[in-house]
Amino acid sequence: MSMTILIVMGVLMLSGGIAALYIKDTVSAIVAAGVVSLLASVIFLIVGAPDVAMTEAAIGSALTTVVFLFAWSRIKEAEKEKDTLESDSAEEGGE
Repeated sequence: MSMTILIVMGVLMLSGGIAALYIKDTVSAIVAAGVVSLLASVIFLIVGAPDVAMTEAAIGSALTTVVFLFAWSRIKEAEKEKDTLESDSAEEGGE
């Protein structure tokens, strides 16, 4: 029974990893990578390593996903500021 669950979790992890590579939306790709890490923590729990599972869930799944999403939001903010500055300088140059 547990071997079947491990195989299913492994296939889901593989699918999530491939999805993270091919998804065009960056936020969805970040979430897919976080799901892969969360599935890894479930596998660690099933095989009897609760300390590793807890660490993987906290660091690999939660913290890494939050840091990636925070960095992505900062990149988007910087792009908006750059576009605003460029449009302001173009308007001043055209007058």
